[in-house]
Amino acid sequence: MGEGERFQLGTVGALTLSVVSSVSIVICNKALMSSLHFIFATTLTSWHLLVTFCSLHVALRMRFFEHKPFEQKAVMGFGILNGISIGLLNLSLGFNSVGFYQMTKLAIIPCTVMLETIFLGKRFSKRIQFALAILLLGVGIATVTDLQLNAMGSFLSLLAVITTCVAQIMTNTIQKKFKVSSTQLLYQSCPYQAATLLVSGPFLDKFLTNQNVFAFNYTTQVTVFIVLSCLISISVNFSTFLVIGKTSPVTYQVLGHLKTCLVLAFGYILLHDPFSWRNILGILIAMVGMILYSYYCTLENQQKAVETSVQTSQAREAESDPLINVENGSSVVSDSVVLMSPLWSKDKD
Repeated sequence: MGEGERFQLGTVGALTLSVVSSVSIVICNKALMSSLHFIFATTLTSWHLLVTFCSLHVALRMRFFEHKPFEQKAVMGFGILNGISIGLLNLSLGFNSVGFYQMTKLAIIPCTVMLETIFLGKRFSKRIQFALAILLLGVGIATVTDLQLNAMGSFLSLLAVITTCVAQIMTNTIQKKFKVSSTQLLYQSCPYQAATLLVSGPFLDKFLTNQNVFAFNYTTQVTVFIVLSCLISISVNFSTFLVIGKTSPVTYQVLGHLKTCLVLAFGYILLHDPFSWRNILGILIAMVGMILYSYYCTLENQQKAVETSVQTSQAREAESDPLINVENGSSVVSDSVVLMSPLWSKDKD
């Protein structure tokens, strides 16, 4: 099996793990919050991150991965930003209607595209943009209902979108810049994410729910579901970093909307949630957008692979026959520098 095939297999595995674990934790948390009335989302997320860090520390001791320290300021800033983005998303949900919150989540994709285009010089083809537009239209039809606007909720949603986009872009760029794996980055940033939410979580949940997380009646059933949620979160957090590192922030957001569609479908089939033809139509349109996005990404990646292969062969030919370069008035060194392709491409999408 070649290196390209192994990379594709690893990417498919990461995407599958992300979908399965995310859908599982949504179903678990829905039971925890709706049926058992444990509604402290931010505090629960801080426990998720704490358990993830502890499990990764055990894995490090067992030498499942190697610790690779890098710039501490980058890790700290990245971890705190991730924690803040989670808190802002929860605040956005608390201050806005469910429909407006869904619009906030939809806004993450175009915002990410805009930021990567402006600051990273990334280019998205017209067909990729078309596929993303169909996807967002479908998810919007399936999930967005009422749109009640208010100044504070809109401001919090804007901050949530920006911090989430920047954090996910940093997840990809940090892994590439410092040549660290998703596991190494998650291990080093988890303490800062967990600390940010452990400190702010109880106050934020108290503000949003008017209840104290420490005064809640922790029955055996509630405790079991919390433990289960924390265990599933290990896979969720790991697969998130893995997917963004292997693909891109935009692809991760596309995958997130696939999870939304699956959760809606599972809710209807397993939990008999209310469903309408609008939901079905929206999911079908979103699936078309996802299929087009996957197809166009695969097509463009194959084209880039062919171009890279041609450039590499041209570079080898230039090295094997330096007289050609001398006759054309250029040196072998300058040609090899121009034709040398990067190890990774920003234009994954």
